[in-house]
Order: sequence, then C-alpha cells, then structure tokens
Amino acid sequence: MTRDTNEQLRRFHGDRVWMDAMGRRDIYGKAKSNRNRLRNGLARDGKPTPVGSATQGSYAMRTMIQNDDGDYDVDDGVYFAKEDLVSPNGGVISALAARQMVCDALQDRRFSEKPEVRNNCVRIQYAKPNSYHVDVPIYRRNRTKHPYTGVITDKYELASADWKESDALNVTKWFKKRNEETSGDTSRDGDKGQFVRVVRLVKAFARSRPHWSGKIAGGFALSRLVSDHFVESVDRDDVALRNVLRAIQDRLAWKDWVAHPTLNENILPVGSAKAKFLRKKLGDKLPLLDVLDAPNCTHELAMKAWDKFFLSDWFTNQPDPDDEDELDSKTTRGPTIKVGGQGYA
Repeated sequence: MTRDTNEQLRRFHGDRVWMDAMGRRDIYGKAKSNRNRLRNGLARDGKPTPVGSATQGSYAMRTMIQNDDGDYDVDDGVYFAKEDLVSPNGGVISALAARQMVCDALQDRRFSEKPEVRNNCVRIQYAKPNSYHVDVPIYRRNRTKHPYTGVITDKYELASADWKESDALNVTKWFKKRNEETSGDTSRDGDKGQFVRVVRLVKAFARSRPHWSGKIAGGFALSRLVSDHFVESVDRDDVALRNVLRAIQDRLAWKDWVAHPTLNENILPVGSAKAKFLRKKLGDKLPLLDVLDAPNCTHELAMKAWDKFFLSDWFTNQPDPDDEDELDSKTTRGPTIKVGGQGYA
C-alpha cells in the first residue's frame, strides 16, 4: 500500500505553495489602484470610459502560488463598449491604438518604470523588493440584442496583434465549475478543493527548477491538463497528485497539444516543445516517488522523495507522525518533560 503522506503534502501546500488571502490582498490592492489611475487618465485625455474591469487568470482562478523572487503578477482586464472605441474620423480604432490609449492613461511620474505596451496587454512593473507586475489586457464588448426575443448577448475581443475573440471571464467560470464538479471539499470563493490544490502543486513542480523557466508548459496549460485528467482521491492529495501527473505524462505521449477550454483554439499547438519538455521532466522526476509504494517505505525515505521531487528542503524537516503519537502517549501518562529549560505537562 502506498505510504500516506497526505498530511505532509497538505502542510507543504499551505506553507510553501498556496498564496493566502493576505498575500492576495496586497497584490489586488495594486490592481485596484491602477483601475482608478486608468479611469482618471482616460478622463484627463478625453478618452472613452470603461464599462468595467475584472481580474482574470491565476488570480481569479485562485491558482496563484508563492514565488521566492517576489515576482507576482495579476491580470486585470479593462472592458470598453465597441461603439466607444472610434477614431476622430469615426472609424474603428486598431487593437494597437487601444493598447496605446490605455498605456498613455496609466502613465504616472511616481512609477520608477513607465507602463509599456506589450503584445496582449499593457504592463505596469513595480520595483523590487515587491517586484509585482500588473498586466492590463484591453477588451471591447460587442453587445447585440435579438430582434424577436430581446435577449442581449455580449461577445468580447482582446486587443492583441489584431482584435481577436477572447473571454477570460468564461475561463474563470469554467475553472471554478470544474473545481465544484470534481472536488467534495470546495468553498464558495474557490480557494478550497482538492482539484484546485492539485493544480497549485502541479504549478509548483513546474516552477521548482529555475532553469525550466520558459521551457515548460505555463499555468493555463497545466490547469487544463489537470482538468482533463483529475480524479478525486478523498483525503489523499498525494495520491490524486501522482495519479494526475502519470495521466498527463501518458497523454502527452500521443497528444502533445492543449486545447483552450472555452474557445476553438489551442493553448499549446500541435508539436509543442513546452508540452514535450513537461512530459520529459515528468518522466525524469515521477520515478523519484516510486519509493512511496514500497512496503518498507519509512517516513524518512518518503520525505526525502518529496523533497527531491519539488527540489525542496521542507519535507525532511517534518516530524514522523508515529513518533509524535508515541510522544503524545508518554506526555499523557508520564511526568513533566523538560524542553528548553521549561516544563510542559
């Protein structure tokens, strides 16, 4: 029987992986201040008023994880009505012009680095030690009303190389629905659930070696892969994680692309080098955990295996639960134990 390391993996997730509410609050505060800056800047420049803003990506899906370098990011989309995004001569403005308009409105002399136009957003980079960056994707809303039913339908397009169909809000809905469908321990805000914990742990593995950066599948692709292959294992996050990673490794051997969950396009294309890199690294590192299946696997061997898998020093510092049970038994029946010169009954 596989050694039960669920308790240690859950603690590792809480200590080293999960971005808790306090950490999220600081990051969201920067996004919110930029919303105000953007609206004021657009008004100053005589530009259209947004119809709304919404966080998206890992922040909205609650899969943001800790980063030793402090380089956190939040995607905070801004939405405009399509009919408002017109040039002085009445023509529709280009995707690049929309990004430049937002970039101009966000300029502030207090920034050490000026906001800059990127391929799919405007980026605001904060200086170290809190080297956050806020990405502001720009969307236009195309609202139509059915002539007979009166039903209003909204479609969204992202200001990329050109205007392209995109709906980050639906991606967030898709992800939260998957968490609710697949996990028995979810919460309304989406923070809890074995599915979302496993996604975070998979992302932590993918980021565990700095030299993998830029070579391995990113967070969105990993989330979709976990969604495709996740099966809940009640009270055993360790089993659920290993099972889904094995399934992903097997799948990537014959299907090396990753489809978008809400659009008719791929997150990773056919023949993706990042998908192949992920499969190779799973092939290299998953066998490190085989010791967990050995009948003579000790706590020490199990903890060393998880540390090697995550390139961590956290697990080997965790006490053996069997030793803790023995200590609890002795303290219940025996005399006071001296710890650090103080008495504890």
